[in-house]
Amino acid sequence: MYNLTSPKVVAELLQKNNIKISKKFGQNFLIDRNIMNKITDAANLKPSDLVVEIGTGIGTLTVELAKLAEKVLTFEIDKNLMPLLSETLSMYSNVELIYGDILKQDLRELVNRYFGEADFKVVANVPYYISTPIVMLFLESRLNLSRMVLLVQKEVAQRMVASPGSEEFGALSLAVQYRMSPRIEAFVPPAVFMPVPEVDSAIIVLERRTEPIVKVNDERLMFEVIRAAFAQRRKKLSNALAAISPNGKTKAEILSILDICGIDLGRRGETLTLEEFARIADKL
Repeated sequence: MYNLTSPKVVAELLQKNNIKISKKFGQNFLIDRNIMNKITDAANLKPSDLVVEIGTGIGTLTVELAKLAEKVLTFEIDKNLMPLLSETLSMYSNVELIYGDILKQDLRELVNRYFGEADFKVVANVPYYISTPIVMLFLESRLNLSRMVLLVQKEVAQRMVASPGSEEFGALSLAVQYRMSPRIEAFVPPAVFMPVPEVDSAIIVLERRTEPIVKVNDERLMFEVIRAAFAQRRKKLSNALAAISPNGKTKAEILSILDICGIDLGRRGETLTLEEFARIADKL
């Protein structure tokens, strides 16, 4: 059994298997047990839990998840890690390892194949270059996701919890907060990774809401409005919406709708709440 939080052991395993850490795949292996424990504690894992992990890496977090959960479905894009992972995960029959880009997989088919219709959690040290697409993939999947616990770049975590009017607030904030209740569990220094990244990180917890935080007649239209509002942050909302003509509305009609909704025509999208976006979408 390997101590995968030991830099010496990790270096020896990489050398033994002739593996070079890949910048292309954003590989920064977690080598700190305290941080790993914070992640698994935040996930509140039970023996009956089903877990998806993105970015198996050398198996550091995977091993801990396998000890705590009933089944772990983990995705790794780097096939060069195959010989190493065959060693580090050999003791765990409850791990299903899939090699490939998760963004190109049929996520619904795979989750249903291994988990059926049961609730599951996502727990991962996510490659930072795809952290936002990963979050959106699961939010839009409509699968039975109950909780996400992710180690991500600090700035991304701050965007997920941001409030209207703040510099970090944007489309990601609204997409996350619509279906999930987010909180930052802890900030994480660069020194806990191998190699050491140039950015700070954070553990973020996204808890599924029983119902979306606002009611809206057409989610698709609401997020079309949101994307338009943040496509050019400095634009007034009225001009941003006129540029896309949502539901074929003219600028005059858009101005009228904003006025009916009580939205000052000089406001920018970054100042609006999710409730205000929902109100606009319903009027559109």
